[in-house]
Amino acid sequence: MRRSRKNTGETFDRSRLPAHVAVIMDGNGRWARRRGLPRIAGHAAARTSVRDVVTASAETGLKELTLYTFSMENWSRPRSEVSALMHLLDQTLVEQVEEMNENNIRLNALGRHDLLPKYARSRLDKSIEFLSGNTGLRLNLALSYGGRAEIIDAVKEIVMCAERGEVSADDVDAELIRRFLYAPDLSDPDLLIRTSGELRLSNFFLWQIAYTEIYVTDVLWPDFRRKHLFEALAVYAKRERRFGKLAGPSSRGGSSDGS
Repeated sequence: MRRSRKNTGETFDRSRLPAHVAVIMDGNGRWARRRGLPRIAGHAAARTSVRDVVTASAETGLKELTLYTFSMENWSRPRSEVSALMHLLDQTLVEQVEEMNENNIRLNALGRHDLLPKYARSRLDKSIEFLSGNTGLRLNLALSYGGRAEIIDAVKEIVMCAERGEVSADDVDAELIRRFLYAPDLSDPDLLIRTSGELRLSNFFLWQIAYTEIYVTDVLWPDFRRKHLFEALAVYAKRERRFGKLAGPSSRGGSSDGS
């Protein structure tokens, strides 16, 4: 079945939707600078983008959406900006949690959350608990997250298990490492969207994106809306996913297992 979204003009095949979409939300600062505004204005404007994309993802039937919300490197920004970002996180959860509940959305977070201020961590935990009974889209916030930090933390855990005699060298494989990632049950993204035209991964999902399809748009994140998401989904549906194998009839679009 092919369905056309009236507000986009795009047509995509729902049978070829990705199961998991991840987004590197970039361009808030440039959006604000072009308008002669402080950087935090760009971050504040981005809340509208988050709301629209999350709602559209739930309505479209995506199983998982991961937003790169706050990186480990972001902690090195000016203290005033970091503080403002944490308050925006708190405010966004307050404003949008009821709507997420109405849309049957679950919430998850991955990263070094012990670094978050107590009020933000508390709000995050309460929101996750409030939405825990839902069965629709799982929204994952990569928060205080870094791809290298995740791998380092996983290796530390494996070493501690080895010291207790619970793991041997022969046990170490891809599945064992996955068990020690921040969200072991998180499927690898089928599609990674990066806004603002930058061609880099920015230390995001370094383990998980081995065979992820990448889509880059010049649109700055505060201007990104569901029509841009649908454009990315349409492009994804036309791609062949080979996972290192030869092309075949089952390699176009589909879920992370190549089906």
